[in-house]
Amino acid sequence: MNELPEATRNFDKIKVEAPTPQAQAVQYTYPDFRLPADRLNPSVRVLTIKQEELAPQTGNYLKGALGNYGTIYGKAYLHNTRSEAASYGLDFSHISSSRGPVDRKNSSLSQTSLGLNGETYSGTTALGAKIDLGRERYNFYGYNRETQNLPPDVDDIKQVFTRAAAKVYARNRATDAALQYDLGVGFNYWKDRFAASESNFNVALRSGYALGEKGRIALNGDVSFISHKDAIGTTSRPFVQVTPAFEADLNRLAVSVGATLGYTGDTIGTASQFNVYPAIRLGYTVAEDKFVVFGGLGGALQRVTMYDLTTENPWLAPNQRVADTHRGPTIYGGFTATPARGLSVSAKVTAANDRNLYFYANSPTDTSRFDLVYDRKSTQLVNVHGEVIYNAAEQFRLGVKADYNGYNTKTLAEAFHRPAFQSVLFGTYNVGDKLLLGAELYTYSSSFGVGYKPGGIADDLVQVVRPTDTVVDLNLRGDYRFSENLSIFALGNNLLGRKYERFLNYPVKGINVLAGVTYDF
Repeated sequence: MNELPEATRNFDKIKVEAPTPQAQAVQYTYPDFRLPADRLNPSVRVLTIKQEELAPQTGNYLKGALGNYGTIYGKAYLHNTRSEAASYGLDFSHISSSRGPVDRKNSSLSQTSLGLNGETYSGTTALGAKIDLGRERYNFYGYNRETQNLPPDVDDIKQVFTRAAAKVYARNRATDAALQYDLGVGFNYWKDRFAASESNFNVALRSGYALGEKGRIALNGDVSFISHKDAIGTTSRPFVQVTPAFEADLNRLAVSVGATLGYTGDTIGTASQFNVYPAIRLGYTVAEDKFVVFGGLGGALQRVTMYDLTTENPWLAPNQRVADTHRGPTIYGGFTATPARGLSVSAKVTAANDRNLYFYANSPTDTSRFDLVYDRKSTQLVNVHGEVIYNAAEQFRLGVKADYNGYNTKTLAEAFHRPAFQSVLFGTYNVGDKLLLGAELYTYSSSFGVGYKPGGIADDLVQVVRPTDTVVDLNLRGDYRFSENLSIFALGNNLLGRKYERFLNYPVKGINVLAGVTYDF
């Protein structure tokens, strides 16, 4: 019998230590929703689809196009190539139509803008400056054609805006620095054809200081001093607002607690000049990188200027009284989600109490012009915002954004020229990096304007509320690239041909088309 020696055995398995979990602070921000200004722009501009290129730009391009209604379009984008020392450039844009939807040249328009910008980099600091110049020509073509024997002379209904804005700023480029800041000092100037002008000196600060991996102090502030001149006289409009807050990341919970203190020199209505609002935001990550819910209490003064108002509605009557909007207290809540790759979904509900919220009402002395009107009491607003966007590797993009705004006015008959519902459905498709197709469908619900008729005591004019049209506007775009430098494009706007009135008495153009060439270099 053979006996074998006892074998040496190792029963201990090699252990592989799991990596130590690293806590990573994730910063969340939950800005208060504010209706973008472009949602109230009159539909008088031909280009409504955002410019998108088939391939990355080489640094500069020139565009030129012609269209019906005697439309001429030109754009220049001239910038330096990527540099670690500085960036600078020039942007020029012009669009004009010699004819429009009413009495040909009486509804013509012209818009020209020039922008210069430059930025230098020194260590972690970026220093920059911007200059924007603009000139816009419109006509008050919303006149009553039934009571006039002949159309008025175009020079009698002309409106011209001149704009200039300059800004210098400094910001921190180091994202890992404890102190983050963005400080800008600017001056905006605006004037119209009726001897009105507005000068606005402004300062804006956005800053934060990290107290460690979990905590942060934020301080945001705005200062603005406006001098407004018109035929009535000169008005000074000071504005100061500051929001200090403490922010903390507690695992899945992000907390921001602070307050907004604001002062405005406006004396329209009974709104208090000095205001204090809460600035509280809570965000909870239900599923990391997938689903976040948030809510909060807020409120703030919103600066209102003629510079901005005339981009929303260029047919304002002379000698308007402008007031800042007091939005607050405000409560809001919502969520952001990415349920699948390339798909993002978000929704938000906001309930606000506004004072000095402006509306546009047709003037009783000339219904082709608009007055700023305010509810003598507060206006309650409920906003429901939602959007769904799908982006497939920059080849295909499809999205929808929608807003419902419920206004509860007390002393105004209606929320004049503020539609309750608005939405946009948009999509782009890149075919083999040669052909880019795009589409947008805008919808606005009917709102209200004002008409007048004789009546009452001593034949005083009686206000008559009149509904505006429901807006359905379809726009299509196509770009085809022949080479790296040369491409052609075509735009079709308002292809349903509906000459709707976004603002009462102002029908927009019917079907309008542009075709042109782009040269990259």
